Amino acid sequence: MLAERVGDYFDLDRPSPYMALVAPVREELRTPMSADQQGLFGIEKLNVPRSTIPAVTHVDYSARIQTVHRDTNPRYHELIRRFEALTGCGVIVNTSFNVRGEPIVCTPGDAYRCFMRTEMDYLVVGNFLLTKTYQPERPRDESWRHQFELD
Repeated sequence: MLAERVGDYFDLDRPSPYMALVAPVREELRTPMSADQQGLFGIEKLNVPRSTIPAVTHVDYSARIQTVHRDTNPRYHELIRRFEALTGCGVIVNTSFNVRGEPIVCTPGDAYRCFMRTEMDYLVVGNFLLTKTYQPERPRDESWRHQFELD
């Protein structure tokens, strides 16, 4: 999220550029669970939105924070700023780039293979935007799913 906006979303008063801090979502952004929702278990309970920023909100109304600063990462900062201008939300999900059980993507080639094997529609690498529908047709091969043991 934009470093200058962290206090608008979280009870946090310091930067967290390395995702090293977990902070509570501000009270006014939380969505209380109904009695029926509180009675759910497992994945059903996990799927109940906890706040107005549900993709990043944990079950205890906290989130792992990464603040993005204009001075240290101007391109990513501008991307988040423009996303906020379009959506009204200055928080985006930052997650590892891999398929469950596989190593994290390390190269542009890894990124392209993961992109083509999954349901992603777009991939941004540096200054390039790849659209799945414009990529060469690949033969359907699911054997890669068995290359790595699931965790």
